[in-house]
Amino acid sequence: MIFEEKQKSQPIEKRQVWEAFQKVKKNGGASGVDKMSIAKVSAHARKYLYPIWNRMASGSYFPHPVREVEIPKADGRVRKLGIPTVLDRTAQMVIREELEAIVDKHFSASSFGYRPNKSAHQAIKQCRENCMKLDWAIDLDIKSFFDEIDHELMMKALSQFTDKKHIHLYVQRWLEAPIQKKNFWQAHDSYYLLPIKVDSSDAPV
Repeated sequence: MIFEEKQKSQPIEKRQVWEAFQKVKKNGGASGVDKMSIAKVSAHARKYLYPIWNRMASGSYFPHPVREVEIPKADGRVRKLGIPTVLDRTAQMVIREELEAIVDKHFSASSFGYRPNKSAHQAIKQCRENCMKLDWAIDLDIKSFFDEIDHELMMKALSQFTDKKHIHLYVQRWLEAPIQKKNFWQAHDSYYLLPIKVDSSDAPV
């Protein structure tokens, strides 16, 4: 061979990226700041997914800024939603699958949100069973939890479950990713913004 592929520094396989994209594709969703749709990535999978694997496996992957959209609420307020690019969602899914296998067993038996093989129907069934056994309930809601959570504490919590360096590396970078608001950028001081190439042939979703 004229060119030999160097040993990668992070334990991420091509198979993981491919399987992660299949789940992202199934979930659907809008495009991020690069305007690249799921359909375009799917049509040119090798062109777009190989670089993601290569960067993740070498430690050189950095996420794009997250596109912020505002969802109106019934009371007149808005809920802010962050939309990563399709490729960043694929990278997130790679780490999610690995991390989920580690932490899921530590969840309460009464926890059903965002967990594999759990559903709203199972949650309702559990509620009915609890109502037969208990005569009280606690309803809690932490305002702006995901907007205001302490990132340092989150990383410390992550350390309680895994010491895998590549998981810590990418979770930290996702936490530090800047946000693209309607009229300006909101970025962390420690994050270096790179120019984004937008393909005009991709219509926004």
